[in-house]
Amino acid sequence: MSNPNRALSGKYAIVGIGQSELGQVPGSSSLGLLNEAMHRAVEDAGLSKKDVNGIICRGPDDIYTHHQRMGELLGIDAEFSTTLDNGGASQILSVILAAMAIDAGMCDVVLCGYGRDSWSRTHRDTATKMSVPLVPREQERSEFNAEVGMFGAVAMHAFGASRHMALYGTTKDQFGSVATAFREHALRNPNAQMKEPLSLEKYHQGRPIVDPFNVYDCSLVTDGAGAVVVCSAEMAKDLRQVPALISGFGTFNNLRGWFHDEHMTDTAARQSGEKAFSMAGIHPHDIDTAQLYDCFTYMVITQLEDYGFCAKGEGGPFAASGSLRLDGSLPCNTSGGQLSEGHVEGMLQIVEGVRQLRHSYEPDRQVADASWALVSGHGGNTVCHSSLILQRGGA
Repeated sequence: MSNPNRALSGKYAIVGIGQSELGQVPGSSSLGLLNEAMHRAVEDAGLSKKDVNGIICRGPDDIYTHHQRMGELLGIDAEFSTTLDNGGASQILSVILAAMAIDAGMCDVVLCGYGRDSWSRTHRDTATKMSVPLVPREQERSEFNAEVGMFGAVAMHAFGASRHMALYGTTKDQFGSVATAFREHALRNPNAQMKEPLSLEKYHQGRPIVDPFNVYDCSLVTDGAGAVVVCSAEMAKDLRQVPALISGFGTFNNLRGWFHDEHMTDTAARQSGEKAFSMAGIHPHDIDTAQLYDCFTYMVITQLEDYGFCAKGEGGPFAASGSLRLDGSLPCNTSGGQLSEGHVEGMLQIVEGVRQLRHSYEPDRQVADASWALVSGHGGNTVCHSSLILQRGGA
């Protein structure tokens, strides 16, 4: 069966990118950080806010009609705008919806973004610092509660990591190979939150969080924001930057839950990725760099398998072989990812994918001759997934 989205492949592009200050930004707000990132993305594209007539965004779950708040701050009345609620799958979904909205004639230039002040909001006083969840209490899961040791996303994913280890013999050393590779990339990124080298020995000495995870298996608590500008590929020809063509995308959502079937180890990345590759007309071996949603080390290993970069159960050895490093067969999370650059719910993975395709960096950070990038998003109570394949334009 042909992919109905094939006609959209390469028709739209990301033409502007921006990010805010990142890491521990005392006194910041999610709205202020995203406002900064969005202004930078519009400027990067060589446009002005008068050119923008669409906004698709996401922020903290407790901000109602978030897109309206951003339009007010930016001074934009939009022909099309909405707020997304798919967790870490939302940021790629915003790019997908932007392309579809432009194709439907609802707008022409769409500003997409996400901002969070997770570090600041959890360090305002002792009580909030001790509180693990970043979502409102009323939105927390109730299937398992604190009395059985269940708290937040860490425990949810720890179940999956333990399952993957039991089924396939995945090891802590293999989780550590993900963490150390991404830290190595972050050390080349002056904006990254983490600045200290991480050896495998130091990884194993990390403070335990939820078995089998230690602190180095878990993504960071971060203040930060990222944004992108989407328009037609035709319009992109007259703009300042090399466009990143939106060549493939897909979504899939295992809505029956994280504990249903084998959803913890066979994630929605498989179906989402199949759609994206079909739309782009390429295969996993064509991808030059992957920017994967690394909320936890094991999720990288699982996605490597589900996207077809290796067989199911071989993600651990694939990572341990050095394949994810800049000189490896699949340079991955080349800015440091959420494990070491900063957790901005996948938005900075899109930004980094675009930068790699623009060939923005010096050789010590640049994937040589990068033409194709895959970006993933994962979230929404762990079951929603979005995939994006970008191609270097202007060739």
